[in-house]
Parts: sequence; C-alpha cells; structure tokens
Amino acid sequence: MPNPVRWGILGAAKFAREHMGPAIHAASGAELTALATSSAEKAAPFQAFAPGLRVFDSYEALLADADIDAVYIPLPNHLHVEWALKAMAAGKHVLVEKPATLQAAEFDQLIAAREAAGVLAAEAYMIVHHPQWQRARDLVQGGALGQVKHVSGKFSFDNRADTTNIRNRPETGGGALRDIGVYVFGGARFVLGAEPEVVSAQIEWENGVDVVSDVQARFPGVLYRAYVSTRMHPYQEMVFHGDKGVLRLTAPFNPRVFGEARLELHQAGPAGAAGQVLEERFPVADHYKLQVESFGRAVREAAPYPCPLEFSRGTQEVMDQVFAVATDL
Repeated sequence: MPNPVRWGILGAAKFAREHMGPAIHAASGAELTALATSSAEKAAPFQAFAPGLRVFDSYEALLADADIDAVYIPLPNHLHVEWALKAMAAGKHVLVEKPATLQAAEFDQLIAAREAAGVLAAEAYMIVHHPQWQRARDLVQGGALGQVKHVSGKFSFDNRADTTNIRNRPETGGGALRDIGVYVFGGARFVLGAEPEVVSAQIEWENGVDVVSDVQARFPGVLYRAYVSTRMHPYQEMVFHGDKGVLRLTAPFNPRVFGEARLELHQAGPAGAAGQVLEERFPVADHYKLQVESFGRAVREAAPYPCPLEFSRGTQEVMDQVFAVATDL
C-alpha cells in the first residue's frame, strides 16, 4: 500500500474528539499525526487514542509542518473559509466541516484555491460515503420506485439547554439549517441526481438563529418537503415515494448514534397479493471512517471523490434560497 496520508486537526473540537479523530486514526491509509491546540487538557483525550500524536500550540505552526499531508478543520462555521484557504496555501489537502461556507459564492474562493494549489479540498459531508445512501441512489436512479413523485426529509434534535453551543450563536454561523439542513437538502440531491428550486420556507428564529424550518421545493417532476429543528425531540428519516414503490431510510444522518441504518423498500406484490417490504441493514458501517478512506484514495491514487466542492456548493445554493424566501414561522 502507498504511504498513508498524514493528517493534522485544527482545533480540539468535541466532534473531532468523539468522531472524526477516532475515524482518522482507525481508517486504512490514514495516520493521525498532529493536533493544533494550546490546551494540554484538550489534547489529552486525542493522545489517549492516538499515541505519539504531536501537539502544536497554533494552527499556523501545524500548517507549516512539512510532515503533514492533509488537515481536517472542525472549527466554528464562520472560520471554515479562512482556515481552508490558509491550509491550501500551505499545500495541504483539506477536509473542512460542513457547512464549508456560509454563502454559496464563497465556494468559488475554495474552488479557485484548490485549483491553484493542486490539492484535494472537500466538505466533510459524510453521508454520501455510507452504503445506505449509495444503495438508495442506485435503487432510485435504477427505477426501483418507478417515477419518483415526492421526497420528504426530517431531522431534529433539541439543544436549547446548551446556550453556549456554537449552533445557538449567530456570530459563529449557528442555526439548524447550517448544522443539519445540509443533510436533508444534499441527501435528496445526491439520490435524485437533480437540483431543486425552493418554493417556500418558514423559519422560527430564536436569539438570531433559526431553530425550526419547514421547506417546500420542486425537483424536476418531484415535490419535496423537509423540516429541520434544534428545538424538537430527536428524529430523522428520509422517504422517496414513487409510482411503483416507496424507499425509507432509517437513521440516515448519524447511524449507530440515532439507531441502525436500514433501507425499507416497499413495492407492490404480484397481482392481487399484498405489497412486500424488502429490508437491507447496515449495522457496522462507519461513514466517518469511510469518508477518510475515500479521501485518502483520492489523494494517493487520484480516485474520484464522491463529494467534490462543486456538489457542496449546490447544497449551499439551496440554503441560500431558503433564507432568501423564508417567512417567519
């Protein structure tokens, strides 16, 4: 196997500590070698699962190290573009947490910097690496549902008690749409292979951030309805409804945390018989680890990457439309 991709992480974020750090450490073809944080206390949990991890006291120092090939950026949303650009300027491959930008036009800066530096840069949009979603795309685009007529998405959790969380702060680019709206919008785009036009949206605001939103849109020949919330009981589901069947994805966004990832394919039975439900289960797939491995193959072998910046730009365009047309809920 070619030499592993040597990774560094900018910042000791909780998500990096609990999910992406362990995923990089466990992934084939990857080596977690460095972390940038000025806090020894925050570095300790990373060093516990990645012995030998080097700790830099600044982001700049990590980016200057020639022994680091790629960086993962889990910083607050409003810092993503700045540090992705700095990382690419330093010659590093970049995986930046979603949303990579706060406006679609900012993706143009990232794409231009990627081309100038000759590196791989991508948004950490992990669901497209999960076999549940890849199978859903193949079924839908292969005609298993006939002509898809309607898509619905639901994603919610309640973090109102965590008042200091960056998701609850407007100055850090918080809000439910930027945190989880990317999944219901981008997931539909990925499976359908088409682009939507937002028709209407209603948003409930709290302290300057969106906490509940309901969105209606049109894909070519397909109606779409989705809601996301950071003030509702935890729930998630995606449903694709065609004239020949229904496809339901359980735990589509954070399987193994919310529940087991499954596909339920509802189709008509033989003439006169009741319909049938075919189920596929994905109990052990780790989309964070799969994402890192896919990124590594793209870096080492120039393999196609499932989620280029151009795809992520399309999802941000949908969110820009939502904010533009939304009325207060």
